[in-house]
Amino acid sequence: MGQKTFEVTGDNFQTEVLNSETPVLVDFWAEWCGPCKMIGPIVDEISTELQGKLRVGKLDADLNQDILQQYGIMGIPTLILFKGGQPVERVVGFQNKDRILSKIERHLS
Repeated sequence: MGQKTFEVTGDNFQTEVLNSETPVLVDFWAEWCGPCKMIGPIVDEISTELQGKLRVGKLDADLNQDILQQYGIMGIPTLILFKGGQPVERVVGFQNKDRILSKIERHLS
């Protein structure tokens, strides 16, 4: 995990994601997932660049299957932006940084 990201688990999902006053981008990933490893550094960059406007958490898909089911996640990597406790944007599969930013920045104002 990058310096600006935090680990999301079943235990802290409600507090850290759903109850957060700041929008939270959650990166659903797994250790064995090649595209997850490719998108990881991009997510870390976004976390650093948007510090103060956005919090970024990483959730290990293998350890939190219940949360994946709850949000209908069928494949990883999946990024979901939560704002006010609700999912407002979803990016599925590997995407470049500009594409990810274009989808999330409009929700940060």
